[in-house]
Amino acid sequence: MAGIKSYGAYIPYYRMPRSVIGAAWGRGGGRGELAIAGYDEDSVSMSVSAGIDCLKGTDPHTVDAIYLATTTPPYIERLNSNIVSNALDFRRDVRNADFGNGLRAGVSALMAAVDAVNAGSLKSVLVTASDLRMGVPGGEHENTLGDGAAAFLVADDAVAVEVEGSLTYSDDLADYWRMTGDEFIRSWEDRFGRDAGYSQIPVEVVKNLLGKLNLTPKDISKACVAGANTRAQTGLARAMGFAPEQVQDAQLDDVGNTGVAQPLMILIAALEDAKPGERFLMVSWGTGCDAVVLKTTDQIEKIKDRRAIKRHLAIKATLDNYGKYMRWRDVVPTQIRARGGISMSAEWRERKLGLALYGVKCLNCGTVQLYMRGSSMRAHICVECQAKDNFEPYRFSDKTGKVVTFSHDFLGGGINPPMTRAVVDFEGGGRGLFDLVDRDPEECKVGMDVEMTFRMTRTAENAKSYFWKIKPVRE
Repeated sequence: MAGIKSYGAYIPYYRMPRSVIGAAWGRGGGRGELAIAGYDEDSVSMSVSAGIDCLKGTDPHTVDAIYLATTTPPYIERLNSNIVSNALDFRRDVRNADFGNGLRAGVSALMAAVDAVNAGSLKSVLVTASDLRMGVPGGEHENTLGDGAAAFLVADDAVAVEVEGSLTYSDDLADYWRMTGDEFIRSWEDRFGRDAGYSQIPVEVVKNLLGKLNLTPKDISKACVAGANTRAQTGLARAMGFAPEQVQDAQLDDVGNTGVAQPLMILIAALEDAKPGERFLMVSWGTGCDAVVLKTTDQIEKIKDRRAIKRHLAIKATLDNYGKYMRWRDVVPTQIRARGGISMSAEWRERKLGLALYGVKCLNCGTVQLYMRGSSMRAHICVECQAKDNFEPYRFSDKTGKVVTFSHDFLGGGINPPMTRAVVDFEGGGRGLFDLVDRDPEECKVGMDVEMTFRMTRTAENAKSYFWKIKPVRE
């Protein structure tokens, strides 16, 4: 029977205190902070990061499909899951699909993966959910929305979390929405969405699901309930019959409301502390409600080495400049000194080398090298023995390395100056030149341990491109 074989998550490095937002508008900002995706991050790049965390120890060539869920896709006419698939080095014949248009898309993608594996059409599916939603600057939603991503590997072997049952109500109650061309979320009067929808429909769904499975709230170890704020979430869980200690923290004060990723991230946080044989309830909300009951197996102990939620929460830096946040989100115009870009044709031509970051290993002497020059990433001559075109592919995206030398560019530093460029020697051999991100310029030093991270880079006109950068290893 299909279930969750592995999980992973991603929370951006930068956190902006709500007090910074409040100060920008001359008012109090409330407690806590929001996870803020970097200027070079979006729903695709965060999905890649969560996928890397989830697939730790898994051969990517064994995955049969990727389902990507987001309400903030960078492309509306280009398969975003294809980009993630290529970056994670999946096979060409995998089945990729995008899920969107509602906050329940993450749970919908997860259940679609479970159904596909149970039906036997697929053996394993990676499900990612990622969002980068924005509220109107100075509006009521700006200090509630955070950024983040979750990932689950669904399979029928070595299952760590079984799906015991689910129930969905699809109700076209529009409390939050965006129309084509809208940059910021819209909402109706909050009492309508709360009183007519959120405080009633999930209670009915959960009651009927537990009854269907002959369970009571006391049989649930943790209730993972989505919510726009802590008060609403805990109030809803109480109405469902759960005691306060049964309600899983939704990270609303530390991360914010992460949209389609939120219920999945809450579940992951609960699974980090789970023991075999425990039951969990996951509840999503958005033009209807999904409720899913899950139960852990002995395999849960074997996947506790992910960064997931806890370790990502501990890795952070404070973004205390509201103006910088506005520039990162393209809310205010910024004069950027352009220095080239990646064309669509070059991205396709070098797709295997670029998106999955492949170099070569010499079959004559074993030397590995990463060749990046101009519009080509193809090496023809071994730097050690000078053998010609006698290579096998060698992937660098899963390797760590050490900084050999670096420089800070304050003049052409782009949207987040200075831009830091570093030469890296990889473990196992090979050297490359990359942008260094998620760093304080003062902490940069020769010998610094770094790892690869998939990010947006210089773009072709009216398009987004992606490549690999490096960031400090933080545990």
